[in-house]
Amino acid sequence: MNKLILIDGSGIAYRAFFALPLLNNDKGVYTNAVYGFTTMLMKIIEEEKPSHVLVAFDAGKTTFRHKTYKEYKGTRQKTPPELSEQFSFIHELLDAMGIKRYEIENYEADDIIGTLAVQAEKEGFETKVVTGDKDLLQLVDDHVTVSLTRKGITDVDDYDKEKVYERYEITPDKIIDLKGLMGDSSDNIPGVQGVGEKTAIKLLKQFGSIEDIYQSLEDVSGKKLKEKLENDREKAFLSKELATIEKHAPIDVKLDDLQYEYKVTSELIDLFKDLEFKTLLERVGFDEVISEDAEEETLEFEMVTEVNEQHLASPSALVVEVLEDNYHYADIVGLALANEKGRFYIPTETALNSSIFKEWLADANQKKIVFDGKKSIVSLKWRDIDINGVTFDIQMASYLIDPSESSHDLSAIAKRKHIKFVYSDDAFYGKGAKRVIPEGEKLGDHLIRKAEAMLKCQPLLKEELENNEQYSLFAELEMPLSLVLAEMEEKGVKISKETLESMGEELREKLEQKQKDIYELAGTSFNINSPKQLGEVLFEKLNLPVIKKTKTGYSTSADVLEKLESEHDIISEILDYRQLGKLNSTYIEGLLKVIHPKTGKIHTRFNQALTQTGRLSSTDPNLQNIPIRLEEGRKIRKAFIPSKQDWMMFSADYSQIELRVLAHIANDESLIEAFEHEMDIHTKTAMDVFGVDKEDVTSLMRRHAKAVNFGIVYGISDYGLSQSLNITRKEAGAFIDRYLESYPGVKQYMEDIVQKAKQDGFVTTLLHRRRYLPDITSRNFNRRSFAERTAMNTPIQGSAADIIKKAMIHMAKRLKDERMQANMLLQVHDELIFEAPKDEIDKLKTIVPDVMENAVKLKVPLKVDFSFGDTWYDAK
Repeated sequence: MNKLILIDGSGIAYRAFFALPLLNNDKGVYTNAVYGFTTMLMKIIEEEKPSHVLVAFDAGKTTFRHKTYKEYKGTRQKTPPELSEQFSFIHELLDAMGIKRYEIENYEADDIIGTLAVQAEKEGFETKVVTGDKDLLQLVDDHVTVSLTRKGITDVDDYDKEKVYERYEITPDKIIDLKGLMGDSSDNIPGVQGVGEKTAIKLLKQFGSIEDIYQSLEDVSGKKLKEKLENDREKAFLSKELATIEKHAPIDVKLDDLQYEYKVTSELIDLFKDLEFKTLLERVGFDEVISEDAEEETLEFEMVTEVNEQHLASPSALVVEVLEDNYHYADIVGLALANEKGRFYIPTETALNSSIFKEWLADANQKKIVFDGKKSIVSLKWRDIDINGVTFDIQMASYLIDPSESSHDLSAIAKRKHIKFVYSDDAFYGKGAKRVIPEGEKLGDHLIRKAEAMLKCQPLLKEELENNEQYSLFAELEMPLSLVLAEMEEKGVKISKETLESMGEELREKLEQKQKDIYELAGTSFNINSPKQLGEVLFEKLNLPVIKKTKTGYSTSADVLEKLESEHDIISEILDYRQLGKLNSTYIEGLLKVIHPKTGKIHTRFNQALTQTGRLSSTDPNLQNIPIRLEEGRKIRKAFIPSKQDWMMFSADYSQIELRVLAHIANDESLIEAFEHEMDIHTKTAMDVFGVDKEDVTSLMRRHAKAVNFGIVYGISDYGLSQSLNITRKEAGAFIDRYLESYPGVKQYMEDIVQKAKQDGFVTTLLHRRRYLPDITSRNFNRRSFAERTAMNTPIQGSAADIIKKAMIHMAKRLKDERMQANMLLQVHDELIFEAPKDEIDKLKTIVPDVMENAVKLKVPLKVDFSFGDTWYDAK
């Protein structure tokens, strides 16, 4: 039998958005609604195995119901832009999955679903409707069931006729009468004032329908109830009409159009990659799906048994093949060269034992074209081999030309340049358990293809950089920075294993004490880590208000607990307990695992070609994410120590760099004046926005001003600000309006940058880093609004990233020029961390602020705060 699934797309997306915390990918695109929607959709398809599927959407704000009742849905808040931006991705997702989607002007998704459900019933289909709206229960019939989402997304209750009767004590066709009597606040359907669900059901059980009730009004017991019904007679019939789903909407989609066959497409894989849905990629078996269309072109090459002058030339494309991401531990698989003399595969031992080859590598006059130069430099350095003369990095050039490209792998870059003879590593080696490293000619062929592709790509990429006015950004910022980062990675930062172990013990003791405190507040002992048991204690024993439910019971997620914090003392204790537990498992135990056995240090990897804005990130481990909200989190920095006796840690960070960049770019007089006079910018904003004197600024005013100051930098909406400050969207919107009135230069900048982005198709930072915005002129409002927000914040965030990168290059040079022993160890957001002998600290106090504050010249002064101590913690 044919099985049809009809999904209320608008309703499910809305529920997914509010059920999940705001998520976004590296590009800044919000993804929580798309993720929740996709998870729900895949679960249904896997479980139901339908033959036909359709997802229905609302087409607009007005429908035929508004002609009957203008106030229909009039109380609904405007859809948050963070949600509306995601609808286009949901549409893309459905298209990639081959699922029909449909909307029609003047009608709601419910009407499309109702019309198709009736057609399907006539043609003998089994139909399941998936929605969060109880109105659709009126469609339940012998062959139509309705799956109602609960508080979350993937948990549903299936309603057939029996279940509807069990829940409401009426048949499905009487749901419209129920709505007519009790109304529906979410749709602004009035109903009869003072009549709730219980009274409405009682009346329907006694009389049958609204029409029957009013025909027998004299038989209704209770004078007050009779009066209510009489007074709102018109509203009752109107409400029933509004709640009735149209089952004969003029749709032009047929059941045959909805045929569906489950398959994983390359479009779906690309979309999941773009949205960074790693779990869903695994779920669809992406490890098994490796598309490869490299052409079978034969490339002649020499297998080198002994390196000599015949193999070496300048420039040469150099491949140093290291497969593992964490190359501090990994072995070099092989090397290859492509140059004017030919193509040469050099086995690892041959290369690393050749003095001629090592001299060539170390010679700065011998130009090398590389892919991920930092990785090549560090992996060779671990074997005490120096490499100089790296003049062009293919990966870095591709990243600068367009950071929004989904892949900067060599095979992807080559294909974009119509060079198709190079294979991806995943296609050649395999993935995961299936990974195999061939030997001899087969491996040589793969590495030679890479080297030849690099040689061919280099002039094409260089020309593109020059045309974009980005070559100086590439040659004077990113290339020198990669050498600085390579040195920092190889040097690493010393970790006190004993301190970490001691902290772990201390944390475990605190966890035990927290556990006792929680048990005392709860009046019982239970497994705090069990959401089920915790939910029962909070919502049944302590009777706290239920905010969200899951399949297994009550939701006890962080966002739920934070909303309950003012309700009971136990909540803050549980939040602290979780934080302490995470600190112990992720950071104490996690850092202990990555201490290098040979050096006793942590060698994090800095990702230079990853983020859309140009910011550095770090992995293995991520040292930019050590939580510092709790004192216990900050204390983890005590384990970071100098590598030598009688040395100290020195930390310097930019003060409010993004706001200073905003003042410069926006040329806002008020902001510039505040920074020039070294005023507290958040107090100044509070004074301007609230219209009060400095002494009248309260801590709450300053907190609100701080949220909007930093929010403006990230293109915050009224919804986003309301969430962070726990105020209404109306209050948040008014706050943003007052801010923009106070800083007209900022408002003008926002308008001008959007116009410029529409004209150019991209925005740039102060140092000409580009970010393309193809959706800036999209006819789709949601995509366009996201692109506009990105246009506003990218020049600010990206310029701040450029400034600290420039400071790092100048800093490394200054330390060498001054012949200091001090080492630059880490970059964490706007902070640089050094180690130095005690007798160099006074010198650092002078030169570090000097270098960082003069990295670029802005219309406002850059300000650097510094501190020092025996550990990183003491230097904060």
